[in-house]
Amino acid sequence: MRIPLSLSVYEHAARLIGATPWEASRDPELLYRAHAAAYETYRHTPVVVGIDIYNLEAEAYGCTVDHPGGAGIPAITRPRYRSVEEALDIPPLSPAWGRIPSVLDTAARLQGTYPDADVRVPVSGPFSIAQSLVGLEPLMLAAALDPGPLRRLLERLADGQLEVVRAAQERHVGIAFFESAAAPPLLSPAQFEAIELPALQRAMQGTAAILGRPVPCIIGGNTLPILPAILATGTRFVICPAETDRVRFLAAMEGHPEVTVRVNLNPGLYTRGTLADIAREVDEVVRLARGRAHVLLGTGAIPYETPVANLLFLRRYAEGTVDCVE
Repeated sequence: MRIPLSLSVYEHAARLIGATPWEASRDPELLYRAHAAAYETYRHTPVVVGIDIYNLEAEAYGCTVDHPGGAGIPAITRPRYRSVEEALDIPPLSPAWGRIPSVLDTAARLQGTYPDADVRVPVSGPFSIAQSLVGLEPLMLAAALDPGPLRRLLERLADGQLEVVRAAQERHVGIAFFESAAAPPLLSPAQFEAIELPALQRAMQGTAAILGRPVPCIIGGNTLPILPAILATGTRFVICPAETDRVRFLAAMEGHPEVTVRVNLNPGLYTRGTLADIAREVDEVVRLARGRAHVLLGTGAIPYETPVANLLFLRRYAEGTVDCVE
């Protein structure tokens, strides 16, 4: 049994052209060249055009992305707002703000160059954006003590994301939807359902209405406790992150054979392991997923420094074109 492979190439793309993540994230030409080089190298699906994928919207709203130096990943460390209540006055997001236009245009350019590729732009979920805008501590206090304003903020942010989706549709590129900040333990399963789920449904179902199809809901971390809520968004694609119990996750998905499950490999193996380690990990996932029709091998965000040779071997072994490890 062979399972299709889905590589998550973001900052790692910059390495392929000798650029730092900061350089590639700030220069549309370098961003294009990085993801073109990644696609030429790995022929991966989907091609998500981004480097620091969780920063785009918060930066467009006015947050500052810090220069990390070296091969570090750009990050937002200083919130724009002091509280959830203060953030409620945030204006509606425009896809013309910040770096969003350059990412959209780069995605369209890549799609034109590689018409057979599945090119997508990254779209963050509302909780992930709120964490950058407000900061973790005020967000957690609001979730615990006064969730009403937080729910309103998340729904406001979800509506803004739909404008980015419309802009992507106009350019004939797809959407990759990410919301890992909302996973336990930051939110308990009960908080996720009560606070996050209404806004997440609003974003996911609104996106499906615009595009005419449901889109994947990518949430990392230990997502098994919130899996029913994720499925309640209407998505037909979920990931089983490396941090969660694969056996229990796949067992929970037996009642949803129509939903594609991407089972993420242990990142330590393809970043630092031997080729034999990688092969054993692939074999283990294949064994666990045996009998499921809609399943993929996958990775989390591939680190910048990951050896290209490891990823090429991973692809070939998953495809069955390499039968053994010397």
